[in-house]
Amino acid sequence: MSFDQKLLEKIAQVEKGGAEKYHAKNRETGKLFARERIRLLVDEGSFVEDAKLANNLDADLPSDGVIIGVGKVAGRPVAIMANDSTVKAGSWGARTVEKILRIQETAKALRCPLLYLVDSAGARITDQVEMFPGRRGAGRIFYNEVHMSGEVPQVCLLFGPSAAGGAYIPAFCDIVIMVDGNASMYLGSPRMAEMVIGEKVTLEEMGGAKMHCSVSGVGDVLVKTEQEAIEAAKKYISFFPENFTQPAPRVEPKAPKASGKRVDEIIPADQNKPFDMHALIAELIDEGSWFEVKKLFAQELITGLARIDGRPVGIVANQPKYKGGVLFVDSADKAARFIWLCDAFNIPLLYLADVPGFMIGTKVERAGIIRAGAKMISAVSEASVPKICVVVRKAYGAGLYAMSGPGFAPDATLALPQSMIAVMGPEAAVNAVYFNKIQEKPEAERAAYVQQLRDEYRQDVDIYKLASELVVDEIVPGDRLRTELLQRYELYSRRFQPRATKKHGVYPV
Repeated sequence: MSFDQKLLEKIAQVEKGGAEKYHAKNRETGKLFARERIRLLVDEGSFVEDAKLANNLDADLPSDGVIIGVGKVAGRPVAIMANDSTVKAGSWGARTVEKILRIQETAKALRCPLLYLVDSAGARITDQVEMFPGRRGAGRIFYNEVHMSGEVPQVCLLFGPSAAGGAYIPAFCDIVIMVDGNASMYLGSPRMAEMVIGEKVTLEEMGGAKMHCSVSGVGDVLVKTEQEAIEAAKKYISFFPENFTQPAPRVEPKAPKASGKRVDEIIPADQNKPFDMHALIAELIDEGSWFEVKKLFAQELITGLARIDGRPVGIVANQPKYKGGVLFVDSADKAARFIWLCDAFNIPLLYLADVPGFMIGTKVERAGIIRAGAKMISAVSEASVPKICVVVRKAYGAGLYAMSGPGFAPDATLALPQSMIAVMGPEAAVNAVYFNKIQEKPEAERAAYVQQLRDEYRQDVDIYKLASELVVDEIVPGDRLRTELLQRYELYSRRFQPRATKKHGVYPV
């Protein structure tokens, strides 16, 4: 046998992955082979693989269960790590860890995004001394993720399990896309939980995709199939530069997919009447550009990426349709992380405020609402990208601060004509200040007296008065809002923002 023939046979053997029975098992559950996932992700013929022959002397460990390399997505370079679940369930050995470290170092050197295609049962206990504790051990993977955070985009596509310490790969990524029914994250398996703490629980309950995308918030995007996950990842990275030194990429502008309704028809005049903020967002953004992040988690707040006139923008919007748009612990956490993400990669921010404030009561105080609110306000304060606050109907109390109100250096505070800014709404304010006087009135006169006080309060916080006092920079008719936004973002993109001279703040997390 010639040297070339031996090499070709060895490569063919390695590229098949594990035994056929493991491929068959994956097909039964809708899972693709790791190399097929990469093929669907990158531009045709662009993937250049490294360390393909890792552990090739062991026929049971082709590529040591992980594929690494660099390809292109829409013509732009991306580094890729993909677990091969047909090889020891995608578990990590010493060479697996070394390969992951090397592709991280490659992404850092090339200053390009890194995509982790995760499907792994965790560490191989038989290899623990070689792969777990040392300076080039598994812990170094997470160390690298932390140091790469904010430098290059890091995306996790979770196709199967991400177990034990391996669960921190998705946890340190900018976004986690999870395939419903197959993806899972957990520090201890259900079997381990039963043995150690006596808890009987299913895998889905403990660490399933739906749970993490709706309850824990560790997952960001829930999809039905692997093909959807791959398409979602492609769309997501299209909003981002290759690294933090570059501006966010612009594309050809598109008009919004207009509903045919006027903005003042979409937004109820009654401050307390719910409506779907997505309807307003659709009137402002380029058609087909919406990418929602954490859609199922803390739904009282909307976070997502979109384009306005071809320019990427991150949107933080209160959702009156859920819990009146009040901010809770989870929604504050959700907002803070999204704001930090956009700010890290030069994506301008748009705040759409329709917020009664932060939730009150024993339950949220015990859960740390003050700490969580401080975290969100910290993120708002630190963001140095162009940012615009639009008061849609109301911005009350610390909700104004959390939505980048005037005191938090937005490039502009805009208001729709029906909007109000105040410490609290008329109903709550009148009750707080005049409760005793109201009780002194004869019952037949109370309703009229309360209405009179509320009207006087509204006059005191009238939006035209606030514009006169320079609290808001412009009152904008709803049907002109998109035009106002695209003009302002074009102007603000030229703004210079010097970098901070300190290391970092001490965050209330």
